[in-house]
Amino acid sequence: MRTGLMLVFCTLLLGGCARHPELAGPQAWLEPGVKVTLPPPGIIPAINQQQLLTGTFKGKQQSLLVLLSADQQQLSLAGLSSLGIRLFRVTYDEHGIQTEQSLALPDMPPASQVLADIMLSYWSISAWEPRLPAGWTLTDAGNTRQLRDSHGRLVSEIQYQQRQGRREPVSIHQLAFGYQIIIQHLDS
Repeated sequence: MRTGLMLVFCTLLLGGCARHPELAGPQAWLEPGVKVTLPPPGIIPAINQQQLLTGTFKGKQQSLLVLLSADQQQLSLAGLSSLGIRLFRVTYDEHGIQTEQSLALPDMPPASQVLADIMLSYWSISAWEPRLPAGWTLTDAGNTRQLRDSHGRLVSEIQYQQRQGRREPVSIHQLAFGYQIIIQHLDS
């Protein structure tokens, strides 16, 4: 009996360590029950920013300092505590999504979800269109980008401002999952 339990435990452990290739690439939820494959991680021009993110979910508000870096090869996001201690780092490159977490963070969404919000904000509509489910739309109008489902319902709305000659997101309102993120860009 004990040997059988050890065998099951070892099998589960090895299965958890095995790398299963994702043929389509990393995926994230657009709304409950609807997944999308993320665009490739590269972007031009490169982005290197310090941001203060303030998220509101279920009436609770939390702030987090993040370092966002993206170039032709990868996207990297590091979260820092108010004392400058690194809490986590998420990297998306040709090998997929890698996460490093220094401290346990309550109510932290999956790394692919965080990356999806960033990529919906910064990546071009043309990078997203072939990946969206049938009937879904991503449109820009002035300083607003909207993601709508196949029934025309608003799923996510991103507000922008012009900053140093670039259009940069200042808020993400994700209606399907009920959260909002306010982005304050910090000058170096």
